[in-house]
Amino acid sequence: MGKARLEAFSDGVIAIIITIMVLELKVPDGKDWAALRPLIPHLLNYVLSFIYVGIYWNNHHHLLHAAKSVNGKVLWANLHMLFWLSLIPFITDWMGENELAPLPVALYGAVLLLTGCAYVLLSRALIDCDGKDSALGRAVGKDRKGMTSQLLYLAAIPLAFVNERVALALYVLVALLWFVPDRRIERMLAK
Repeated sequence: MGKARLEAFSDGVIAIIITIMVLELKVPDGKDWAALRPLIPHLLNYVLSFIYVGIYWNNHHHLLHAAKSVNGKVLWANLHMLFWLSLIPFITDWMGENELAPLPVALYGAVLLLTGCAYVLLSRALIDCDGKDSALGRAVGKDRKGMTSQLLYLAAIPLAFVNERVALALYVLVALLWFVPDRRIERMLAK
């Protein structure tokens, strides 16, 4: 089965997710710099979440570009990932509205963790579809970066109840790890 419809659908969903996030930003009450001050947590949450959605879009593109075909298992795995990704606007807004309270910060991490797990399942489904010896299977390999990300999320979630800023720092660290698209796939595609 071809992958063009899956790519187009995923791109559309991701575009909607970003649109929802930007529509959640509030206009300041006032016309000076001081009016922006109460919105800073919302803006910073938006930036972090926008980066996360961008990271998933970018790596999803690389993943599908490297895949040869898709099947029903891949379609469901992709929907699973898009479901968790679609919760990012909600959790981002909740975190901003509550000034980085422990529960919203922890649940932000849970959404990131579950989105990451879904991405791993999608990549495994694509590898199963093309074969473990496929170019994608060889490129992904053991996925140490993915495992490291999951461990950091698992550490950050309970840490949010101790120190929200440390948990957020771990979320930023994971984003920095993935900011550059997956080089394993880029190297494989270059060959």
